[in-house]
Amino acid sequence: MTGAGVVLLTTFLASAVEAIEMVIIVLGVGAARGWRSALMGAAAGFAVLAVVIAVLNVALAAVPIGPLRAVVGTLLVLFGLQWYRKGIARVAARGLAGMSEEAVEEDDIPASGMDWVAFVLSFKGVLLEGLEIALIVVSFGLAAGQIGLSIVGAVAAVVVIGAVGFALKGIVTRIPRSLLQLVVGTLLTSFGTFWSLEGLGVTWPQSDLDIVALLAVYGLVAAAYIALERRRIHQATPAVA
Repeated sequence: MTGAGVVLLTTFLASAVEAIEMVIIVLGVGAARGWRSALMGAAAGFAVLAVVIAVLNVALAAVPIGPLRAVVGTLLVLFGLQWYRKGIARVAARGLAGMSEEAVEEDDIPASGMDWVAFVLSFKGVLLEGLEIALIVVSFGLAAGQIGLSIVGAVAAVVVIGAVGFALKGIVTRIPRSLLQLVVGTLLTSFGTFWSLEGLGVTWPQSDLDIVALLAVYGLVAAAYIALERRRIHQATPAVA
C-alpha cells in the first residue's frame, strides 16, 4: 500500500471509532425520545463543529479536549442514570413493554415543538466526537504531510458509519420501549463515565475498548437490580386463592 493509502486508511479507521460512538448516541436518543429533535441536535452539532474547524483550523491541535470531555461526560452520566434507573424499574415491573404501551411513555417529552433534552444530548455527542475526529485529522494529517487525504478519510468514516446507523434505525425503533430506555440509559452512563474520568486525567488501559467493559458492568448491575426488584414485587403481591 502506498503512503497516501496508509494515511487514508489510518485516518478512516481512527475516525470511524469516534463516529461509531457519535452515531450510537444519536440513534439511542432518537429512538427513546423522538427523531426530529435528536437529528436537529446532531445537525446543530455538525454546524458548530464546521464553524470551529473553519475558525481554528490547525490551531485545533492546541484545544484542551480534557475539560470538554469532563463536562460532557458528567452531563451524560446525569441524564443516563435517570433513564438507567427508570429502565430497571420498568423492565422489572412490566417486562419488555411494547412501544405502544402508554404506561411507559415519558411524561417529560413535549407533545409538540422541540424536545430540548434530545436536542442537547445529540448536540453534545456530535460536537465532542466531531472535535476528536478533527484532532485526529489535524495531528495525523500534519505529521504525514497529507492533510487533504486525512480530511477525506475522516469524512468518509462519518458518512459510512452514519449510513449504517440510518439503516439500523428501523431495527432500533422495534426494540420494546422499556428495554430501549434501559439500553439507552446504560449507553449514556457508560459513555459519560468513560469521558468524564478521561477528562479528569484517568488513563484507560484499553482506550475506547474499555467502554465495552463499562457497558458489561452496568449491564450486570442492571440485571441484578431487576432480579431483586422482581423478587420484591412478587413478595409484595398478595397470593390469589
